[in-house]
Amino acid sequence: MTSIFSSTTTPLSGTFLNRSSLFTTHLKSNTKIVNLSNKRGFRGAIVAMAVQKSDEEWRAVLSPEQFRILRQKGTEYPGTGQYNKFYEEGVYTCAGCDTPLYKSTTKFNSGCGWPAFYEGLPGAINRHADPDGMRVEITCAACGGHLGHVFKGEGFRTPTDERHCVNSISLKFSPEK
Repeated sequence: MTSIFSSTTTPLSGTFLNRSSLFTTHLKSNTKIVNLSNKRGFRGAIVAMAVQKSDEEWRAVLSPEQFRILRQKGTEYPGTGQYNKFYEEGVYTCAGCDTPLYKSTTKFNSGCGWPAFYEGLPGAINRHADPDGMRVEITCAACGGHLGHVFKGEGFRTPTDERHCVNSISLKFSPEK
């Protein structure tokens, strides 16, 4: 069996230079900057903040359904999410904290009823074994919000042979400029 746990990307040190205005607006204290270079030619940077809020603070900024899924690890019904069959170019961010999670170029139609991506932005997504050991949960590295689950070895013709099965309500979309 192939392991689908990967090491996390280490933060950069020193000066942060970024040509993309998409990520520069998120700079605050407790900021982690991660290099985004991979073999498939994507280059850039991601800024992930350590976001910690009480349940009361999360309820004030999230809808009841977003709270149920992002904070209580719920799941939306298959085929109901706004990004399931959505294929515009841009970046998907966490609905809880706006941290960039996925490039639209990694999204594919898996037929599962939820948005599917074969790869997240480096350092943006954490993986945790579910208590039953059957699945691997994926969460936002910045705020811990539940995104969905990741599956490997299903035979999809993607560069990673992974499927990140993500709840639409856990995401926001920003079109490329």
